[in-house]
Amino acid sequence: MFSFNYLFTTIFLVLTFFLYPSNAQLSSTFYSSTCPNVSSIVRSVVQQALQSDPRIAASLTRLHFHDCFVNGCDGSILLDVGGNITLSEKTAGPNNNSARGFDVVDNIKTSIENSCPGVVSCADILALAAEVSVSLGGGPSWNVLLGRRDGLIANQSGANTSIPNPTESLANVTAKFAAVGLNITDLVALSGAHSFGRAQCRFFNQRLFNFSGTGSPDPTLNTTYLATLQQNCPQNGSGNTLNNLDPSSPDTFDNNYFQNLLSNQGLLQTDQELFSTNGAATVSVVNNFAANQTAFFQAFAQSMINMGNISPLTGSQGEIRSDCKRVNGS
Repeated sequence: MFSFNYLFTTIFLVLTFFLYPSNAQLSSTFYSSTCPNVSSIVRSVVQQALQSDPRIAASLTRLHFHDCFVNGCDGSILLDVGGNITLSEKTAGPNNNSARGFDVVDNIKTSIENSCPGVVSCADILALAAEVSVSLGGGPSWNVLLGRRDGLIANQSGANTSIPNPTESLANVTAKFAAVGLNITDLVALSGAHSFGRAQCRFFNQRLFNFSGTGSPDPTLNTTYLATLQQNCPQNGSGNTLNNLDPSSPDTFDNNYFQNLLSNQGLLQTDQELFSTNGAATVSVVNNFAANQTAFFQAFAQSMINMGNISPLTGSQGEIRSDCKRVNGS
């Protein structure tokens, strides 16, 4: 009787596994039979885009980050207004006139659809494009876990509240990472994506002249660096002027970002606070990454995988969009 029950239970569990696979499980081999060339297609399109736009690698990496923090990694950041989408995440505060690379995502989608139509989600394209972008920038590579499906809604209010703001305190940013299951190491490692790319003056000019209403600059800013930034971003100048997030190697993915923090040359308030907040758990992680690029690269790759696992839609949830900008049938 025992052996029969055991056998019955085993068969039941096996059948249950195949009939109801784990919704949260992504796999690096998800497209191995349905679209085996997907990674090379993404790499080819990103390489082509980089020839005319050295910023695009950082921009594509940022898109994945801003997607995952809102409704999970579901491609919702890509949706335009139309059909049931009345408010787009693209026009939320953290994305409006700063999120970019949507045209490159569309080019990737077109190339993939030509090769294997109706198979690869836009959410997975963002994850693949981020890995390729970091790798092509000189950073680490990792096996991207795949199998996400695309969401059917956008969440503009969620984008306004869930995505970390560059003027927020370290405590607030830490809480936003914790809310999606990411820890202090993830926070510091993923902040290292600011090793490349640009930021507009409007995201940090409050540090240059009147920090926290003091009438003085942020005291954590290196004085030489401050003078340069004040010249680039005068008090009544354009808030859209671009500045390198890493002045030492702006288009290369390396650990110079962390070395800059040690000399008080973090561009955004949220960058510098990782190192300059007294007693913060982030300080030792910054010191480690500044001294050891290999440690940073390993942690960054793992943290990107962790971030890519935030609440994915899998199985029969969501859909595979044929056009990343709109829900199917809209």
